[in-house]
Amino acid sequence: MKRLFEQIVKFGMVGVLATLLDYGILMLLSQIFLIDPVISSGISYSISLVFNYIVSMKYVFTHREEMSSLKEFTVFLVLSLIGLVFNQIIMWIGTGILGTDGIAVTIVKAVATGVVMVWNFISRKIFLDAGDVPEQ
Repeated sequence: MKRLFEQIVKFGMVGVLATLLDYGILMLLSQIFLIDPVISSGISYSISLVFNYIVSMKYVFTHREEMSSLKEFTVFLVLSLIGLVFNQIIMWIGTGILGTDGIAVTIVKAVATGVVMVWNFISRKIFLDAGDVPEQ
């Protein structure tokens, strides 16, 4: 149970850093370099995804020996894209019900982030984590 709690805390810390990286790059590209926000968002999400993968697999989850790095990243990417679909559906339904003003969007995004965070942790734990490895 202690290992699971530590994993959840580390997962949360990596998620916060990845989110800050995503938004920082988005703002830099779209507001400073004046690159289209949709393109900027795709770039920032992709960079954040790679960062999240590297840090999560190094500090949060234990590598499965039977899984190649390419397969591991592919599984990570598919799980992340499913999370993105959940996010978009929640944002679409939520803003349809609550509206699109700043407070409504913030509330809906917070719900979407919570749901996707739970999805990401559980799915990565199931498909990518080798489980507890005896300490040496």
